[in-house]
Amino acid sequence: QVQLVESGGGLVQAGGSLRLSCAASGRTFSMYTMAWFRQAPGKEREFAAAINWSDGSTFHASSMKGRFTISRDNAKNTLYLQMNSLKPEDTAVYYCAGRRGTVITGETRRYDYWGQGTQVTVSS
Repeated sequence: QVQLVESGGGLVQAGGSLRLSCAASGRTFSMYTMAWFRQAPGKEREFAAAINWSDGSTFHASSMKGRFTISRDNAKNTLYLQMNSLKPEDTAVYYCAGRRGTVITGETRRYDYWGQGTQVTVSS
């Protein structure tokens, strides 16, 4: 099994920045792709960005591209999401996820492992 633990969420003013972290443990060698999703109250879970754990290739949702950047530290088994120029509409619970497949995808159903989420609140 794989355990994912997010951290780094909090309250920030509009225009500010946050960096989320996701520490992976357990059978991490079974994961080839990791991603960040978010879910605002009353809305469906939304894809933010994904990264191939091996070669570092990334894909960002168009609505967040240019403001959010996904990265990873293989040695630390840690996934990051750098979020800049935050807006009130970015307020959500942010989840990290991992999957055994190598193809980067934004479909939630294709991810095998999920963290418990970290709350990000952006005030206007």
